[in-house]
Amino acid sequence: MKYTSILGIAAILSMAFACSQNNTQEPIKEEINLMIKAEQVAEHKGQPVFHYLLDNGTMQVELSNYGGLVHKIIAPDKNGNKENITLTFDTVEEYLTKPNPFFGATAGRVANRIANAEFSLDGTKYTLAKTNGDNHLHGGVEGFNKKVWTPETYSNDSVVGVKMTYLSVDGEEGYPGNLETTLWMELTADNTLRIRFESATDKKTILNLTNHTYFNLGGMKRDAQDHEFQFWADAYTPVDEELIPTGEVKDVTGTPFDFRTPKILGDQIAANGAGFDHNMVMKREKSADMKHFVRVRHAESGRVMDMYSDNMGVQFYTGNFLSNFAGADGKTYEKHWGFCLESQNWPDAINHDNFPSPILNPGEKYTHNIEYRFSVEK
Repeated sequence: MKYTSILGIAAILSMAFACSQNNTQEPIKEEINLMIKAEQVAEHKGQPVFHYLLDNGTMQVELSNYGGLVHKIIAPDKNGNKENITLTFDTVEEYLTKPNPFFGATAGRVANRIANAEFSLDGTKYTLAKTNGDNHLHGGVEGFNKKVWTPETYSNDSVVGVKMTYLSVDGEEGYPGNLETTLWMELTADNTLRIRFESATDKKTILNLTNHTYFNLGGMKRDAQDHEFQFWADAYTPVDEELIPTGEVKDVTGTPFDFRTPKILGDQIAANGAGFDHNMVMKREKSADMKHFVRVRHAESGRVMDMYSDNMGVQFYTGNFLSNFAGADGKTYEKHWGFCLESQNWPDAINHDNFPSPILNPGEKYTHNIEYRFSVEK
C-alpha cells in the first residue's frame, strides 16, 4: 500500500538568510535543491494517510494529509546544526491513536472557543458539542484536525508543496452548509512556510480556520520562556475564567500584553501571573494586506521566526496545559514547553457584535494566508 515519489528542482539563488530589523548579514550564495518526498504510512477510515517531506536544501518541513498537519519543522541554528523546532510525535501514525493538544493541526470549522457551544444565524439556533467545559473548541469532537484531506503535491522553481481539499458536509459537528475547503502548505526556497486556506459554502455558516503548530526555536532542550517576542499589536481581547472573550477590546499599554518592543517571554508570564491564551488584535478592519504579526528570537540558537498574515488576530498560547507529555525524540513536554501563534479571526466572534464577523455566505470566498519566515542571526 505504500509508495514513494520524489520531485526535485535545483536553483542557484543568492539570498539573505537572516536579517533582523537591527541586524544585517552578508548574502549567502548556495545551491537550493527543492524536493518533495511522499510516502503512504497508514489508512484511516478507508482513506490513505501520507507523510510528506518538503526540502529546500537548508530546512525541511514534514506534513500530513491527516488533519492538514505540520508534523515537523527542521531548521538550522547559527552553527548550522539542524533540529526539529515543533512539538510533535515521532511518526504521523501516532496521531491516529494518541490524544494530543492539536499539535500542528488545522483547526476548524471554527478554531478557538464558542461560548456555551451554541450560536444563532438568522434566528436559527445551532447547538455544538461541548468539548472544553461548557464551551466548544476547535471544531468539535472530530474537527478538521481528525479528517483525512485529499492531497496533491506540486512544485515550481521556487516552492514545493501539498494542496489538500476537504468537504465538510451540512450538519457536520452541528455546523450548517456544505463547506468545501482547499489548503495549500508549501516551503519556499527562501525558508518560508506558507499556509493558505480557501473555502466556499452553499449555506450561510460560520468559519475560522487556523494552524495550531507549537514552536520551540531552541530545539526542545527546555521550555520556551527564554524566547524573545515582539507583537505588532496595540490591543488584545480579555477573557473570563473559562477563556471566553468578555467582549472588551483593551489597549496593551501598561499591561503584560504589551510586546510592541521585544520582551522575554518568561518575564511577561511572571508579570501576567500565568501563561498567555489570548487573542492579540492585529487588525480592526478586514483587508487582504499581509501584516507583520510577530517576531520571535531565540538568542542561544540564533533562530528567528517572523510571522505574517492577512487575518484579524493571532491567538497567543504558551502551552499552559502541557504536563509530562511524551513527545518526539524521547522528550517530555512540560508547561510552557512550546508556544502557538494561531492566525485567525477573533475568538467567539459570532457571539460579540463588536467583533469582526465570522459569517460566510453562499457566493463568497473565505481566504486566509499565513507565512512563517525562518532565518538565523549570528
